[in-house]
This record gives sequence, C-alpha cells and structure tokens, in this order.
Amino acid sequence: MKQVVEHQSDILVIGSGAAGLTLALHLAEKSQVILLSKGPLSEGSTYYAQGGIASVFDEDDTVESHVADTLVAGAGLCDEPVVKFTAENAKASMEWLIQCGVAFDKEETSDGDTANAPYHLTREGGHSHRRILHAADATGKEVQVTLQDRARQHPNILVLERYNAIDLITSRKLNLSGNRVLGAYVWNRDVEQVETVKARFVAIATGGSSKVYQYTSNPDIASGDGIAMAWRSGCRVANMEFNQFHPTCLYHADARNFLLTEALRGEGAYLRRPDGTRFMPEFDDRAELAPRDIVARAIDYEMKRLGSDCVYLDITHKPADFVIKHFPTIYKRCLEFGIDITTDPIPVVPAAHYTCGGVMTDLHGQTDLNGLYAIGEVAYTGLHGANRLASNSLLECLVFARAAGEDIAGLLHKIPMPGQLPAWDESKVSNSDEEVVIAHNWHELRLFMWDYVGIVRSDKRLERALRRCAMLQQEIQEYYSNFRVSNNLLELRNLVQVAELIIRSAMERKESRGLHYNIDHPQLLDNPTPTILQPDR
Repeated sequence: MKQVVEHQSDILVIGSGAAGLTLALHLAEKSQVILLSKGPLSEGSTYYAQGGIASVFDEDDTVESHVADTLVAGAGLCDEPVVKFTAENAKASMEWLIQCGVAFDKEETSDGDTANAPYHLTREGGHSHRRILHAADATGKEVQVTLQDRARQHPNILVLERYNAIDLITSRKLNLSGNRVLGAYVWNRDVEQVETVKARFVAIATGGSSKVYQYTSNPDIASGDGIAMAWRSGCRVANMEFNQFHPTCLYHADARNFLLTEALRGEGAYLRRPDGTRFMPEFDDRAELAPRDIVARAIDYEMKRLGSDCVYLDITHKPADFVIKHFPTIYKRCLEFGIDITTDPIPVVPAAHYTCGGVMTDLHGQTDLNGLYAIGEVAYTGLHGANRLASNSLLECLVFARAAGEDIAGLLHKIPMPGQLPAWDESKVSNSDEEVVIAHNWHELRLFMWDYVGIVRSDKRLERALRRCAMLQQEIQEYYSNFRVSNNLLELRNLVQVAELIIRSAMERKESRGLHYNIDHPQLLDNPTPTILQPDR
C-alpha cells in the first residue's frame, strides 16, 4: 500500500514560467513557497518566447502611447484601467528583472563599452514605437533560466518537478463553511501516485490552452489545466473565444512547434506567396506590421485561395550579418533543416499560439474563489481584449505576479493553515488497459477544434464542434471515474473542458472582432462586451 503524502506551505504556486517564478521569488522572502512544475522546471511557454517584453524606455516613447497601441490591438474589448495599470508598472517590472540578472541587449557603442549604453529596443506589429526589450531572439530563455536559477537557490522555495495538479481542494467541496481554496491534489509522475498539498493561498500560473488545437507553437504542457481546474472550482472565465494564432511558425515536417518571432517582420521581413509576390499590403495599410489576427487571417486566406501548404517569410534583402546577429537562434535552427534565412525565404504557416481569455481576476490576480490567484496566460485580466499586442504577454506575467505577491503578503498573517485534508481515494478505480481510447480522443478533439473552431469559424462549424465535444466529455468522464490517473488522461480531461468553454464563448459572440472571425457574423457590434461564462455552483 502506497504511503499517503501531504505537503504543506504558505503558498502553492502551480506553474513555473515567468508568472509563477516571479510570484514565488517575491513571496519567498517572508513565507514558504511550493513551486509545482508539470515537467522539467524550464518546460513552459516562457522558455520558448523569442521576441521580448514591451516597456517604455525610449525618451520619445510614452506610457500613453503604449496604452493606445494596446487598445487598438485589443479591438475595443480591452479594460482600459487594466491596460494603464500594466503599462505604468512595466518599467519597474523590467528593472526588477534586470536586478535579478536578466541581460537584455544593449546598443553598440564606438568604444565597445556597453555598461552605460541604452538598451536596444526593437519594434513589433501593432507598436508605434520601438519599445521591445529583448535578449537577441531568445528573450524567454534568458528570463526563464535567470529566474529558475534564483528559485532553485532560495531556501524558502521547494520546487516539485514532474507533478500534475489534478484539482483544487475547496471548503465547499469538503462541505465546510464559506468557499475558500485549501490546497490541491497533485500527481507525482515519477512514482505515479496522488499526493496532497495544503496551503494558505494557491496561485495558478499554468499558461494557456493552445494544445487544444492540432497545430500550435506551444510546448506540450499548454493543456489549459489551470483554466479547467478553476472552472471546476466555481470561477468565472471570460473571452475564451479569442485564441491568437501566431502567423509564422516554421513549416517543415521535422520542425514541430518552432515559432518565428514577429521581430523578423519588425526588422523588415516580407510575407510572400509561393510565386514571390507580397500580399500583406493588399490586406492592411500596415502590411507586415499589422496586428497578428489580421496577418494570420491573410495567410489563411491566401493558403486556401491558392491551395498552398504554406507562404514564405523573406528577410533575404537585409545584410546577412545583420540577420545573423539579431536572429541567431532562428538562423541556427533553420540551418538544421537546410534553410539559410540570409538567402532563402522561410516556409511558414499559422499555429495556435496564445489564449487571450482565461480565469477572471482583479488587478491583484484574485479570482472568484477566496485565496485563489491566477496570473499570466491562464488569467483574464482585461489587458488583451480581442487580440493581444505583441510582447505584452511576458509583461502581464511580471506585472500581475508582483501585484499578486503584494496582495498575498498583506493577507498572509490573517489566514490560518488549513487543517488535515482528506487523502485521494483510489479504492474504486483500476489500472487501464485501454490507453488507445485516450490517444484516439486526443486526436479527434484537436482535429475538430482546428477544423471547426480555428482561424475562420461559422455557426454550423461551432454547433458541430459542441456536439462532438459533449460526446467526448461523457466518454472521458466515464474513463476518469473508473481508472487511475495518468498524464495523458489528466491533460485530455482538462483540454476537453477548455474546448467546451472556447466553443460556448465563440457561439455567444455574434460578431467578428479581433481574433474571433465568424463568416455568418462578419459585422462589428456597436457596444461589445466581454464574453463571461458562469459555472454551475
């Protein structure tokens, strides 16, 4: 019989990307933190983020301009006070990162001394100024590695790697008074057993849900776990219909999930048809620098119109040394597939990239459930509206992690540690000999989401998707009730829940706005509002 394991901490942080690490480091000075990572500590979307982080560092730029650009990209659905809060706190968040040791690129100086040189700022689609701090084309890796090294060394942070969060434990689920989060059931993948974590506060920083689609730029862990867990615990979600498809992922059979940063277009790369002609000027006055939703739809349209497997991203007109210096990671990676980006156009396709909606929070990251916080891509703060402005994603992680940290720190002394929590009950389940069922359902889900709930949608496609989703949910719930948990089963259970939320949100929006385009409702409504779904309690 396996030993019952219960962990205890002041704060349980579920997720180990920029949001989770930032929160853990801010709180660890005065409290005990457990940091839960589903895979290795670095295996999240942060590590793979190439472009950079938006913040006003240029004398000619202003916070007001950053706010205005964000509002335009958000297509009328941003929460303006939240946008202002984020932009106003951006520089302080960047300075904290720099103090932690993150090495952003600086301008070259004539004497080679970069110590006092200004930071090199790049520009991306939707931005009116150069305001993107970056570390070459591997900014996320620089941030992730720097923060995770500090977290590993901190005596008050216990890192648990290869642990899946299964479900939140709440007072309501235990038939206690009130409704507060008390901890979580977690699955130790190495020993294949369920353990319990009790905590005064829980923060979900699990990233987005782009793995619900057949083609995605995200790592495998992006399965919507935090959104599904929060929904099952009674939290509202908002704007789940707005899934950002990154316009340019490398199209190559062996190059799974490799994203080509928007900074390529920011530095002058063109999008071309297979015959070499440009097409973006025909779709938008900003051409290649238009927001991502416009660029992704244009590529999708051209591929379908021409029957082409891909289009091409071309930066060959720039000097080779410039390209190699600014995009060393992409240059080396493409060479592995026989593509020299200094001389060859790069074959690209859109792929699901970012979840603009999520668990509803306030300015401190607090959700509807007392003691539960949501930060980063898992959350809906109101920052992104109907479309995320480039390089605002890591910024949101950092700003709201710091805000949540301040809020939790001020409440810690008021909240007692929960009492003994019930252990996970496996007495009525058995080991499965039908893993093929999970694999089949997995593929079916991701395929119909891509075909019916992708870049271009229709009422009929959404209705079909919802019917299929309901059938899968019933089958998966029956499976979940009868067999012991596994990584694939837990992720599939969460993905099918998130798929339902995306479909239902898309069906409620009777217009085409931002990332949501429905051919049956091509118009814009005069007074748009966020799509808010309320769970049955």
